[in-house]
Amino acid sequence: MPRNKKPRFVGHRPPVTVFKPAGIPARELAWVGLTLDEYEALRLADYEGLNQEQVAASLGVSRPTVSRILALARHKAAKAFVEGCALSIEGGPVTFQPPMGRRWRGGGRRRGWGWMR
Repeated sequence: MPRNKKPRFVGHRPPVTVFKPAGIPARELAWVGLTLDEYEALRLADYEGLNQEQVAASLGVSRPTVSRILALARHKAAKAFVEGCALSIEGGPVTFQPPMGRRWRGGGRRRGWGWMR
């Protein structure tokens, strides 16, 4: 039995969750699903230009995990473009981060999301 996936921290909700080729009804298309953590890894690495260590710190996972997430996300995006599939962005083991300035305060009595000084 495999382990449960560690929740990934996502700081940006996608403004659009479905992409499809123009002129073809959605019911006639094959669909490719991109999870929210794959979307966030692509956004941070390719759009924001962060390296994999910075992406790993942002998502709260290891660098090898980021490498696997990016490889899978890039494969799915390429498949959607090359084969003309619709692409949906949803789901996955994610936790949305709080607004900027708020960070996780370790253990102890005052643990939880709070303003860091």
